[in-house]
Amino acid sequence: MKSAFSLFLSILLVLAPLSGAQAGSVARIKDIASLQSGRDNQLIGYGLVVGLQGTGDGLRSSPFTEQSLRAMLQNLGISTQGGENRSKNIAAVMVTANLPPFASPGSRMDVSVSSLGDATSLRGGTLVMTSLTGADGQIYAVAQGPIIVSGFSASGDAAQLTQGVATAGRVPNGAIIEKPLPSRFKDSVNLVLQLRNPDFSTAVRMTDAINQYSATAYGGAIASLNDSQEVVVEKPRQADLARLMAEIENLTVETDTPAKVVVNERTGTIVIGADVRISEVAVSYGTLTVQVSENPTVVQPLPFSNGETAVQPSTDIIAQQANSKVAILSGPNLKTLVSGLNSIGVKPDGIIAILQGIKSAGALNAELVLQ
Repeated sequence: MKSAFSLFLSILLVLAPLSGAQAGSVARIKDIASLQSGRDNQLIGYGLVVGLQGTGDGLRSSPFTEQSLRAMLQNLGISTQGGENRSKNIAAVMVTANLPPFASPGSRMDVSVSSLGDATSLRGGTLVMTSLTGADGQIYAVAQGPIIVSGFSASGDAAQLTQGVATAGRVPNGAIIEKPLPSRFKDSVNLVLQLRNPDFSTAVRMTDAINQYSATAYGGAIASLNDSQEVVVEKPRQADLARLMAEIENLTVETDTPAKVVVNERTGTIVIGADVRISEVAVSYGTLTVQVSENPTVVQPLPFSNGETAVQPSTDIIAQQANSKVAILSGPNLKTLVSGLNSIGVKPDGIIAILQGIKSAGALNAELVLQ
């Protein structure tokens, strides 16, 4: 039976010829870059969720929930003087959302809701009207509506079952945008394109592609390179900015990325880039397994000897060393590298150790990223 890593390498081995043949893949500009003025803006708010079936905050352990409840009822004209609320059907929550670019008043967006107190579940609750503010303290949206929770929790006298997270959920289209962003797209004098994966080679090719298009459409170059991430496009006088962006984002560019090996030691995931190369090295991998077994025996005293029952320790130690292999690795391309690693037949933790050793030996011609 193949190990999980052997299966992973087999999949890479099938995909390796495609990766090698398309080392520099072709992509549209809209897929590799984003407009600087078209970024999201984060919003945050504090609110209350009502209608819970006894899974809300304990008002004694979460005093801010009771304070918020009293303030909300007073704003609605209901006096709460001298009364105590013992209900468990309300919970204090933090509401977050991302305001999309160029959002106009009246449009809707999703919001995320997370419990702040000791509520056990938000399932079945309804978010009460909550103001969402930006980093400048201004209110840009108002959220309200029923919460959708994917997780659940069930418990009895002697057992409890929990799946997913029941104290967080979403309100689809639960926020209405009330105020537009100060800046407008039409007010811009140029377009600033930001690469999602900064790289000088890709930025230069994107600049050349835009200038090649503008030479035919507008009679001159309009794009310039700032650094490995930013490309600035000057707006021609006779061009419409929105139409210009629509034409530029569909231009194709041959992308390039640095060689990287990404290793996640917690999950045992290894991702090898198509341009990773390894100089010729010899690798030996073998594991030593030591098994210690304790088999204590009870020793009884002789009859009428006035002795005491004792426990005599007994320890068995077995040392085993698996058959280690010596393999010569040389990776002029991804297919050869994967075949060499697969020939050793070790588990993910062993492959991670081998890659770290190859990097320390100076034979890995790539960046090793440990997560």
